[in-house]
Order: sequence, then structure tokens, then C-alpha cells
Amino acid sequence: MNYVKTEELVAKVNELQEWLRLACEYGRKDRAEEIFREVQDALETAKKSVLTTPPEPGLYAREPNELEKIRALRPEGPRQLALPEDAGLADRMAGAVLGRFAGCLLGVPVEGWAPEPMKQLAEDSGIAFPPEDYWTEVWNPGGVQYGVSPRSRYTRDGMDGVAVDDDITYTIIGLLILEKYGPDFTTADVGEFWKEHLEAACTAEWVALENLKKGIPADKAGDIDNPYQQWIGADIRSDPWGWACAGNPEKAAEYAWRDAYLSHRRNGIYGEMFFAAAQAAAFCTDSPEEALRIGLTEIPAECTLAEDIRWALDHANEVHNWEDARRLVDERFAGMHAVHTNNNVCLTIFGLLLGENDYTKTIGEVVAMGMDNDCTAATAGSILGAVIGSRRIPTHWTRNFHNKVYTYIKGYPELALDDVMNRFLTLAKGGQKA
Repeated sequence: MNYVKTEELVAKVNELQEWLRLACEYGRKDRAEEIFREVQDALETAKKSVLTTPPEPGLYAREPNELEKIRALRPEGPRQLALPEDAGLADRMAGAVLGRFAGCLLGVPVEGWAPEPMKQLAEDSGIAFPPEDYWTEVWNPGGVQYGVSPRSRYTRDGMDGVAVDDDITYTIIGLLILEKYGPDFTTADVGEFWKEHLEAACTAEWVALENLKKGIPADKAGDIDNPYQQWIGADIRSDPWGWACAGNPEKAAEYAWRDAYLSHRRNGIYGEMFFAAAQAAAFCTDSPEEALRIGLTEIPAECTLAEDIRWALDHANEVHNWEDARRLVDERFAGMHAVHTNNNVCLTIFGLLLGENDYTKTIGEVVAMGMDNDCTAATAGSILGAVIGSRRIPTHWTRNFHNKVYTYIKGYPELALDDVMNRFLTLAKGGQKA
């Protein structure tokens, strides 16, 4: 991916800020404000120029947004798989839910950190790196995540329940949407639920939510003032659709499309479809790689994300640890934002293949890779959990969950963990009979 190098522009804006401050200090705030408005106008003109620049010819032919056009460009796939017997499915569902939540909580205290500061935190705390258990120390332990959970609740000794995070909240939102609107829910239904119950959002989700509040229809909310259309926000919402459609990757991808279309476009949509399909397949295989390859059959064969996924699968034999994974991704995706879909998808894939069905190794290595590592570890934990089941997840990851899940969803501040698992299991069984 070739990006415009914007570092010099950012540096000049920062320098200009200091000159404007100096002008104010010298008694010329009036002139500083005039110059500031001139720069604002120039930036707005540049933004409009970007927005009116058409994409490269043929892009939408390879990367459409509409479901039927996406399906027309898929490679052949199994579409539906045979689920294990009831006891096996229940264990795998518990594994997916617990695996996601534990992976997320391990990543939250170091979300977005580069590897070196994480290594230093581990060394200072006297724990292994990559981590083999929850962090014993966190930055800003008195801070409160999403206005709900103190950051100390993400530590090994301070944990009491599944503390709040957006990756966990959107999983619960998916469950509630399916229960409220049923299997025929629409993008508009997702939008209505967000407006009523979602009190915090980031990047593309925040843009879509603000557009909904302005009266913009759900099918347009992701298009307007949204430079985050291909960021990771949609693919972190993939799990509920994959779990509810266990064994049916095609239906899981369709549910994911309905959800993703509210806030994302192109590869942002495909990221959610890919992981939802992979998670649906994970209940029916003993191999994360097989689940990933099945997920790949639900997105356009020649889209950028599919090319990147195939690259990651083809280069997995070069990845012997988190350092190799991060180096390869940094080289391929130089200039891409750290919370984009494509680079983080590849880190998730590397972690799943590197982990070799060892849960602790998988989420530890993924978190150590950095970037959006609470999201990547949550997704890796979900897929692997569905493959290996809850009985193969070491108990130190879940012993302090205490059957509690916290969210920032209006009206649903706390749920029982076993109830969440049972409700998803009911949806999965119902979907198989439908």
C-alpha cells in the first residue's frame, strides 16, 4: 500500500501552532486568529478535493459494498458445515465466549502500545513476555475505562468479573439485536438499537452514531464525514454473528454485512464478514487455519483484504514469534494506521497459526505484537476458543470472571456470563434448525 507521507505536514502544523502561540504572547491574537482561519479554510478545501476525487477505475468492480455483488465475487466455499453434538457445541461456545473475553482483557491495559514499552512493563512487573497471565501492574490504575471499570480491574489480582470494553460491549449488542429483532434484522434495526442504547463510540462508529442522531438514514450513516470506513471497528463486531450462526459461515457473513454496513465500507465490511464466517466455521473444525480459509470464501476473491489474508497465510512459516509477525506486517503495511482492518487481520492470523492451538501462547503472542492488540487478541481468542473448547483454556484466564460481564450499554450494565453463553447457544441451535 503506497501512502502519501504526511509526517512533514503534521510537523509543520505543530510548528505553526507554536508560532500562533508566540504571536498571542506578543499581543497579536487578532492576527493569529486570522491566520488560523486561513489555514482552516485551506484544510477544508483540501478535504473537499479528496472527497470529490473518484477512486481508481475498476475499484468498485473488485470491491463492492452491496451484499449480492460481494457474494458474486466469492470463491467457492462450504457455506454450511455440520455442527458437533450438543455437549461438544456447548463446550465450544463456552470456549469462544471465554476465549474472546480473556484475550480482550489481556490486551486492554496495553492497547495500542508498541512492543518495547510492553516488554519494559513486563520486566518491571516481574512477569513473562509475551505474557502468560494477566498483567500485575497497569498504567494509570485509578483511571476508569468507559466510565465503568477501574483499570485495576484488568489486573491479575484486581479482576472481579469481565471488565468493560468496546470489544465486549459490541458482542453483547449483537446478542441483544438478534433477540430483539430476530434473524431478519436490518441495518436500520442496528442503527435504532445504537441510538437507543449505545452511549460511547469511537472512530467510524462514532461518526455513524452522530449521523444517525442527525436523522441520516442507516444506509447512509457510514458514508458521510467518515475517513475511518476501513478501520478495525467493524471486524471487532463480528463475534455475535459467527456464534449465533455456528456452522453456517455464509449466514454469519450476511449478518456481519448487515451490521458493518452501518459504519463501514469495502475492506472494513469484508473484515467483519471474514471473521464472522471464520468464527462460524471454527465450531466445526480442529484447525484455526481451516476456519480462516473458510472465512476467506465469504469475501471478494480479489479485494485488498483477501490478498492480504492470502499473504499472511502464505508467509506463516516465516513467523516464529511475535517479533517476526510485527516486522512482516510493518514492512507490508508501512504508513497504514495502527487500527486499520488489514494490518490487524494479518497479526491475528499470524498469532493463531503461531499459537498451534495453545490458548496462552496464542493470546500472549498476539498482544505482544502490538497495534490494536486488545481487538486482535479478542478475535484470536474467540476463534481458537471455538476450536478447542473451554476445557482446554487454562483456568487462570477465567477464574476471576465470577459470572459477571460489564458493559456501557444503556439498560444493560451487567449480565451473567453463563447466561450470555446459554443465550448464544440457543441462537446457534435455533439457527441450525431453521
